[in-house]
Amino acid sequence: MQATYHHNHPNVELQGDVCNADYADIQRRYGTIDVVIGGPPCQGFSNANRQKNHAISQNNMLVKQYIRAIRELQPKAFVMENVSMLRSDVHRFYMEEADLDIVKKYQIPNKNTPLRLLKAEFMFDGALEAVQNLDLLQQRLWPESHYRELNIIYKGEKNTDKMKKSLEKHRCKLTKIAQAYIKGDTDNYISQKSRDAFQAIMDYFDGALEADRIHSLIEPAIMIQRMLSKAKEIFDNHIHVDSYKYTEKDGLLANIRSFAVFDYLKSILTSGEDGYVINSGVLCAADFGAPQKRERFVVIGIKKSISTVVFLPSRKIKNRHYKTVRDAIFDLEDVPPVYNLADDEKGIPLEHKNQLSSVAQQLRDTNILKNHIITKTTDIAMARFKALHQGENFHSLDDSLKINTYTDVKRTQNTIYLRLNYNEPSGSVLNVRKSMWIHPTLDRAISIREAARLQTFPDSFVFCGSKDKQYQQVGNAVPPIMAKAIAKQLAATLGKKLREAKQENG
Repeated sequence: MQATYHHNHPNVELQGDVCNADYADIQRRYGTIDVVIGGPPCQGFSNANRQKNHAISQNNMLVKQYIRAIRELQPKAFVMENVSMLRSDVHRFYMEEADLDIVKKYQIPNKNTPLRLLKAEFMFDGALEAVQNLDLLQQRLWPESHYRELNIIYKGEKNTDKMKKSLEKHRCKLTKIAQAYIKGDTDNYISQKSRDAFQAIMDYFDGALEADRIHSLIEPAIMIQRMLSKAKEIFDNHIHVDSYKYTEKDGLLANIRSFAVFDYLKSILTSGEDGYVINSGVLCAADFGAPQKRERFVVIGIKKSISTVVFLPSRKIKNRHYKTVRDAIFDLEDVPPVYNLADDEKGIPLEHKNQLSSVAQQLRDTNILKNHIITKTTDIAMARFKALHQGENFHSLDDSLKINTYTDVKRTQNTIYLRLNYNEPSGSVLNVRKSMWIHPTLDRAISIREAARLQTFPDSFVFCGSKDKQYQQVGNAVPPIMAKAIAKQLAATLGKKLREAKQENG
């Protein structure tokens, strides 16, 4: 990410870890900072977080770091953007010990948010004591790599064939790991269940156990390890726990207070005379001329001493006459992509073209095309590509083309194996490599450059890093055309208010 930014903005100073940023030093060297702009990630209690073995996202601290920057720099204005769900109650912070005084001082609304550590069916004597004893947690918690190996097998329950393939693929690692638990100390319940789990794996490898019995035999150990991991996160992140509690209905719970991320931001930054007046809302990129229906939650704040009101930009596209995928990438249809980074070093010469769409005219600002890179397609993926028409996705495939793939095909997202429709805006551009997005008319993946076009990056903007890093950078970005509308709106407001203040002061 930094390499990409430095390549495109060579004269801009880049800092390291934002947690170590010295804002007093920045002010000494650059003077008053007018605007702070940021897009700190915030997963909150998102589904993506729950699918992993982590209860608390480290990304959440970046929101607090963003607020620290504003409080220490005291800019005239700030802009923060994030996913459209940030305004919802889903995105919350667990109460840390350091938050207690802040929540009280700024009267931030909070509520009890029980974190379930263990389901009742897996409860055992000593569990309540274990989750409150850091030394014991560290003794009983498996290394992350050991948990990951067994969890891969555990998650394969709904697709036995895929689970068998995973077992064979990870056989050497699982066999090596298993020896430590099978031969280890089993004088306590946690160790016993660890031994049972890995013994089940070895029994399968020895032909003494059927694959369909593995899940039930390893599940108690997996659930206990998830409990230990979450309990250790509470310690590691200094989470304030009001109480630990067990009920037959809910299992083992840690009663933790939480508060909405937006309430935290709003309560702190609008407080006092030195605070900010803020406005927030969900903006859709398509409304500002992007060929993409990407929604982002935007917060704009201006010092109360400068203005008593702040406006979000108004949409530019009326009556839903949106720009389309065709507008963005049709002119690249006859430009063969490359597969390797080495082949992209010099870029691809572009010939002059007439009758370009207004979007292509704006974005096609160089004679050398970089980042027009794709990944090679496997035979099974190519068969799926050929079977899909514009607008169709993985769920449109015949069942015969859904085998040997996702663990639960019915829950596969509609954005997977999506063949884009030339005549409509695309959906939100994420990492289109992972989503396997398909070109509207060609049987190949969408290139990094085509994804960047959908985001409205000009062709002269070059992405650096590995292919996957480039795809991810494109997916994480705010569409420049929408960012420009926000910047213009803020500049107009600041300029007007500052001119008025200057006139009043003579």
